[in-house]
Amino acid sequence: MVEKIEECCSSSSSVNLSQVLMKLANDVVCRVALGRKYSDGEDGKKFKKLLGDFVELLGCFFIGDYIPWLSWLRFVNGFDGKLKKVAKEFDGFLEKVVQEHVDDYKKREIKEDYKDFADILLHVQNENLLIDRVFIKAIILLLRHPNIMRKLQAEIRSIAGSKTHITEDNLEGMVYLKAVIKETLRLHPAVPLIPRVSRTQVEINGYEIQPGCHVYINAWAIGRDPISWESPEEFNPYRFLKSDVDDKAHDFRLIPFGSGRRGCPGIQFAMAVIEIALANLIHRFDWGLPCGERGEDLDISETFGLGIHKKFPLIAVPALCDIRANN
Repeated sequence: MVEKIEECCSSSSSVNLSQVLMKLANDVVCRVALGRKYSDGEDGKKFKKLLGDFVELLGCFFIGDYIPWLSWLRFVNGFDGKLKKVAKEFDGFLEKVVQEHVDDYKKREIKEDYKDFADILLHVQNENLLIDRVFIKAIILLLRHPNIMRKLQAEIRSIAGSKTHITEDNLEGMVYLKAVIKETLRLHPAVPLIPRVSRTQVEINGYEIQPGCHVYINAWAIGRDPISWESPEEFNPYRFLKSDVDDKAHDFRLIPFGSGRRGCPGIQFAMAVIEIALANLIHRFDWGLPCGERGEDLDISETFGLGIHKKFPLIAVPALCDIRANN
């Protein structure tokens, strides 16, 4: 990722960060879960389209979920047909991946340290993460607040020194980086509405919720609650430097990944990827917008899917930073 952005610096061209960061997130998850990347070539094109259709369907509003006697509408409006088509294509893709691992598994003795997730599933007989959206929101907020961007760069560069690449070992002292990510997740949680189904009858604020009822936890509103947060609409990472609130669902004022047994199982993994990638982007490059566009004029229109994401791609102009000169 960094090398590709460096190439753009040499030609003074802009970068489609939405595309670059989505590719990074997909590559990381696929390497961990499936053993290889699925972003290049014909397989990459098919996977990208399939994943896009899948996320779009997950974010669709279907009235039958709320008014059961209208469930028949899904057969009329084409929703059911598209759902079955995408499910069949996804099953075919995953069957191909598993078969590749089965064939490979028979040919070699896999060392324990080199098993990926698919190999482990086979050994015991047995969700694309929304990482890229957190990246995009963090970059947008930093572009709109250049003073915070400069402060973050100062922290990262003072700790990393003349190193060209940030590693996990360097993250320990980057408290402002962690605060920036927490503040991004507070304002823009990965999944703003967390879906659940009630298992038993419960009463909340005088409302009776019956078993089997679909309920949504509004993580977006919780992160902007004026009772819990001072100046809730303001992007202010400093609030987390003097607060013990974490992003691991231990504090219900901040639940960007859900909470409890149904919380996202990949919180630690997601945060590690986000911290390392964002640190490298901010460390190696100075960022601006094309055509003299100002940060406050940046179009932040959003659209819906599995989560809320930027309606239009984020285009930014990188300038390679002379790290040695800054140290």
